[in-house]
Amino acid sequence: MSQQDQPPLASPLDARLAGYRFERDTLGRSTASVFRLEGEGQPVLYLKVEAAGPFGELADEAARLDWLKTAGLPCPEVIGRESHGGRNWLLIGALPGNDLASASALTPLARVELLAAALLELHRLPITSCPFDHRREKRMAVAKARMQAGSVDETDFDETRLGKSAETLFAELESRRPGREDLVVTHGDACLPNFIASEDGFSGYIDCSRLGVADRYQDIALACRSIASNFGEALVQPFLDRYGMPAADPVRLDYYRLLDEFF
Repeated sequence: MSQQDQPPLASPLDARLAGYRFERDTLGRSTASVFRLEGEGQPVLYLKVEAAGPFGELADEAARLDWLKTAGLPCPEVIGRESHGGRNWLLIGALPGNDLASASALTPLARVELLAAALLELHRLPITSCPFDHRREKRMAVAKARMQAGSVDETDFDETRLGKSAETLFAELESRRPGREDLVVTHGDACLPNFIASEDGFSGYIDCSRLGVADRYQDIALACRSIASNFGEALVQPFLDRYGMPAADPVRLDYYRLLDEFF
């Protein structure tokens, strides 16, 4: 392991991490650096490190994982949180199995059905119990702030939007607002890598920093895109059927993918 793969440890966590080996985890699009930690006779842990700033997500993730635990849904345990040296740190436990993009012990069909079932379970939670408000207008305000701060990566837009500016896309967001929101507790980034399963079944939700009350299409749109990208369009319909939405609204699907370009 090269020296640059070792995170500069925040002193409050040094003792907890003694004896662990660090391996950088490159899966996913998180702005945080993620490390898998393994040690002889010790449980596997994950350490996330991000630069402190207005758009940091680790404090949000910790709060949401704690809330999910109280709601009785499976997710990693928060072991430690620190802010130190211009960085935020989050230490969490690991879940058994692999993410649904790479859980090769399961067939692609089994994986999309697990994703649908996991979203159904989350979406059934009462919205009155969830303290995290991600309704469309609130998320658009954050999207606008990220755009104005230059934090929107225009090179990472979906292929159909590459070459457009963030300002152009934000104007589309404002002009194409769908009607009434169908509010549920959403994951917020419902892509296959953010759900863990083993051969025994679903293990839990990860990367939950964007969890909150929002239109259910926030999750359905990103889930369908992730399924098509990983497994092909043919498995999108079985996912929708298992979820109970056999005829998804293409306008709403596209709108919430457009909103996701800002995050």
